[in-house]
Amino acid sequence: MWKYFVKRVGLAVITVFIICAITFFTMNAIPGGPFDSEKAPTKEVQRVLEARYHLDQPVWKQFFIYMNNALHGDFGISLKSGRAISSMISSSLSISAKLGGIAMVVALIPGIILGAIAALMRNRWPDRVIIFFTTLFVAVPSFILGTILLLVFCLKLGWLPVWSMTDPHYILPVIALALYPMSYITRLTKTSMLDVLGQDYIRTARSKGVAELKVIFKHALRNALIPVITYVGPMTAYVITGSMVVETIFTIGGLGSKFVTGITNRDYPVIMATTICLAVLMVAANLICDLIYKVVDPRIKFE
Repeated sequence: MWKYFVKRVGLAVITVFIICAITFFTMNAIPGGPFDSEKAPTKEVQRVLEARYHLDQPVWKQFFIYMNNALHGDFGISLKSGRAISSMISSSLSISAKLGGIAMVVALIPGIILGAIAALMRNRWPDRVIIFFTTLFVAVPSFILGTILLLVFCLKLGWLPVWSMTDPHYILPVIALALYPMSYITRLTKTSMLDVLGQDYIRTARSKGVAELKVIFKHALRNALIPVITYVGPMTAYVITGSMVVETIFTIGGLGSKFVTGITNRDYPVIMATTICLAVLMVAANLICDLIYKVVDPRIKFE
């Protein structure tokens, strides 16, 4: 297992490095720069700024300078606000992590429960109702759902206040972010559960007189969770990157909104720092999911 773990960590490091390289060189290949604006500084000032941030160096040299500093924990400062990127990322990540963590719990637990109910009540009215609403929520993008929730519950009905940094309310952003993955997990759990319930070992357990609850929870649901665990890794990326849109709609100052602002302002250090953070989260989530396989199904062997 340790050999597998070390191998996966090595591949994760290579993956993050490749993502950083692609992002950096693509970002610099786009025409324009961070100091190009309607109120652009004079050429002399622009040359001083480019020398200060190593933008006058060849692109490949800029990349290695940045990666060397990043490995030492120095992500630079924002070219627009002048703030240290490390403090900006840490404060923004705490908001996005809380929002994404709650959304993942809301997506996982109800999704698994509803999927199991739909499988056990196949072709009955609970199954039809669950599948109808999950299909509806899968078809509605998060930015449309977020806009509708904001318009109805905040502006029209006034039941919930608009987001405030001093008094944050996570209810509507969590709903907007969690409904799609919850619906997908519900359908995935139902499909996997139906497949497991038709297996020979389930019929054998029932023929031996094993209690139905034990058959469902110990044998059927446990083995049906493997496809769900596979989806949790990409779902983590969806929750974090999908929050870019949701955070923009609800004006949440999280990591996603910082990424969008960085792209709009051509703020290279902000773009790179947020990309590295999101890439590490994505790779780590997939690695953790692979290790959880062993807990759910002891028959799985790591090689």
